[in-house]
Amino acid sequence: MSGADPTSMKAMSVRLPEEKAAELAAIARTDEMPVSEAVRLAIDNHIAARREDKEFQKRLKKRLEEDREVLERLTE
Repeated sequence: MSGADPTSMKAMSVRLPEEKAAELAAIARTDEMPVSEAVRLAIDNHIAARREDKEFQKRLKKRLEEDREVLERLTE
C-alpha cells in the first residue's frame, strides 16, 4: 500500500478508545511504520479474511441481490 498514488486515496477518520490508540501506536512503533500504515495493513487483512469467509460471502451475495432488486425498481 505504501506505493499507492496519494491522489487516489480517500482520507477517513477513526475514533478509538485511548487504550486501543496507545496499543496501536506502540505496535506501529515496534513494527517501524506509521500508524496509518498499520491501520491500512489491518484493513487489508480484514478484507482478505472476509473474502475467504464462506458465510460472509453468502450474506454479501444476498445483499447484492437485494440491492439490485431495489435499484431495478427505481429505474422503472
